[in-house]
Amino acid sequence: MLDAHRLALFAEVAHAGSIAGAAQALSFTPSAVSQQLAKLERDVGAPLLHRNPRGVTLTPAGAALLSHAETVVGELRTAERTVRALLGEEPAQLTVGTFASAGMTLVPAALAGFRRDHPAVALRLLDLEPPDGYGLVSSRDLDLLITHRYPGAPLPDPSGLTRSLLRSERFRLILPEGHPKARVRRLTLRALAGEDWISGSPGVPNRSCLDQLAGAAGVTLTVAYETRDYQVILALVEAGLGVAFVPESVLERVGPARIEVRDVADARPARDVFLVHHRQPGRLVTEMIERLGPQ
Repeated sequence: MLDAHRLALFAEVAHAGSIAGAAQALSFTPSAVSQQLAKLERDVGAPLLHRNPRGVTLTPAGAALLSHAETVVGELRTAERTVRALLGEEPAQLTVGTFASAGMTLVPAALAGFRRDHPAVALRLLDLEPPDGYGLVSSRDLDLLITHRYPGAPLPDPSGLTRSLLRSERFRLILPEGHPKARVRRLTLRALAGEDWISGSPGVPNRSCLDQLAGAAGVTLTVAYETRDYQVILALVEAGLGVAFVPESVLERVGPARIEVRDVADARPARDVFLVHHRQPGRLVTEMIERLGPQ
């Protein structure tokens, strides 16, 4: 039978991306971590990691084992929390993972309200870009994950977790203040084909969404500036460097800005925002979910 402690250590290394990073998080020495990993690999009968100067990557056997390791670790932590709850002990920490724009718009008020009501519970927030984070929920390194899916993107297998739709968030076109196209009554992607666009690099969800919209409209769009940070996108548009789609929630948090906000007749993108947690999330996680409810 595989050793649960070694499985937990292996999951930590996989999440950290390096033996040194895992050792630091666990307050172990790198050599101690390496020794335990070597024993686990002997138990499994196959190498689990590719070691390189920049860190580690999973072998096929390691990738197959990781989801099981995360589940084992999660079940052990669930057992511990169940006993502590029976003893009347409140969890010492609540950890939430979120993507950047939700961390700016959806999360702050919920965290502030939770802290007021539960000052003894330490709050921890992790910045995770989708689709990352599902394994961290399985292993209970995360109590709650806020994640998203852009149009056309596949949803990861929730692997025994609960995933629920929090909201669907539409995107709006933003242009520099005074841009001639802002005066066009019925704006289309074809009318914007000659503009410089601002979006993420290829493979980033907002860029994949933009490429999909352009393909559906039969036009080619030029992405002149690549960034996935919506605050940077806003600043670049405000400076007159291009046009972009941004989530409506980001615009709700923006003060007076030198931009024009419009809809595009043949492109109305939206992304779905999901909550991911264990099937029996516990009282504090349930309370946080309620605080994150319809905004």
